[in-house]
Amino acid sequence: MNNWISPGVSRREMLTRCGAGFGTLGLAGIMAEAGATTTPLAPKMTHFAPKAKRVIQLFMPGGPSQVDTFDYKPDLATYEGQRPESVDRKSLRNTKNGLMKSPYGFRQYGQCGKWVSDIFPHVGEMVDEICFIHSMHTDIPEHAGAIMMTNVGHLQPNRPSMGSWLVYGLGTENQNLPGFVAMSPRAQPRGQAANWGNSFLPGTYNGCYVNIGQMHPERALNDLTNQLPRIEQREQVDLLARLNSLHLKRQEKDQNLEASIQAMEMAFRMQFAVPDVFDVSRETKATLELYGDSEYAKGCLLARRLVERGVRMVQVSLSIDGYDIAWDTGHENIVDGHAKLAQACDQGIAALLKDLRQRGMLEDTLVIWGGEFGRAPTSEGQKGRDHDHYGYTVWMAGGGVKPGYSYGSTCNFGLTAVENRVHVHDLHATILHLMGLDHEKLTYQYSGRDYRLTDVFGQVVQEIIA
Repeated sequence: MNNWISPGVSRREMLTRCGAGFGTLGLAGIMAEAGATTTPLAPKMTHFAPKAKRVIQLFMPGGPSQVDTFDYKPDLATYEGQRPESVDRKSLRNTKNGLMKSPYGFRQYGQCGKWVSDIFPHVGEMVDEICFIHSMHTDIPEHAGAIMMTNVGHLQPNRPSMGSWLVYGLGTENQNLPGFVAMSPRAQPRGQAANWGNSFLPGTYNGCYVNIGQMHPERALNDLTNQLPRIEQREQVDLLARLNSLHLKRQEKDQNLEASIQAMEMAFRMQFAVPDVFDVSRETKATLELYGDSEYAKGCLLARRLVERGVRMVQVSLSIDGYDIAWDTGHENIVDGHAKLAQACDQGIAALLKDLRQRGMLEDTLVIWGGEFGRAPTSEGQKGRDHDHYGYTVWMAGGGVKPGYSYGSTCNFGLTAVENRVHVHDLHATILHLMGLDHEKLTYQYSGRDYRLTDVFGQVVQEIIA
């Protein structure tokens, strides 16, 4: 009758059996005190030692003209109005128009002697911190596809954005803010949410969009306000999380539900962190004067505040007058259009580089400037230029790239990349490399195959790495 009763266990035997368990409990306590977490946004190990910890992308949608900004081509003035055979490309729609010199002057800046257009005097002062890539090229001269290629590595909006890949691969260093934040003054860049979307990656890696025009800290992000006391909010969030977890167990696996649970927890934490990070009035008068009053400059300042608090990537897109592809005004009028756009962003960009440098952050913050393609050296109408995807300029600063350095080149007229050509896939591979990630190993299996940001292409541009 009493055979089911197990024999007694001595204290010595119990300690022998459970000793490992006590150690595990102690380790769990230490990890909890250290803030260790198993959330998908927790910081992750890199593939190798990184040069950079965070990325700020200064995106210039619409196609800024390389020959009117940072790729000085004096031969345009010499051969103005002519149509040399080297620029007779079928994809240039205005085939009868000749070369057009830049309406702006250029002068040399810095110890490296870099030639920069007069419309970017503040950035010109920072050339000794900048690595220029003058040999960029992409696959299509049309905005929507080229913007997708720049931001998601594919011509269609059905892949994760670069920022989502970075957060997936690295996590984030602040669990109270999104890992990836995208901002613009009022108008979202063409393609909108696809530029910061997660596509088939789990929803927790999706970027969060902020309209810089809504600069009130409490309204920076929609739907975060909650009138309940914080204790009651915590109880509310915990209850919803438990209910959703029970539902998730019944479903076994539901990516959308998992993302919803994580999003509600993030929203709870964000409502207290967001007003602080978006309250630029807490900056010193000197810092505010350094950046200036433009909306884009405020975006640059916010980008610094976000990465300073551990956000992995911030994208700041330029829009003006509510126009989503601002630099496309170059079709009609390079003279007025490009000057107005440069004035809107020049001071803020230079201030960002100075601010990061003086805070000791530039060395491990990678700043990227550029659009989806450039502009042809030939004229369109009297004052404009058509699209040019054969050769254009992108520059980077900080984050392990060579300062005061120019890589690659276009032809004498600035139309086609001819030396050390760099495709967008190569640029993405290089960005991931600087962040400590092997672009061939950062993959995600979906629909039966492994995907990556660079698809099946991409070579790291080792020559620009310091």
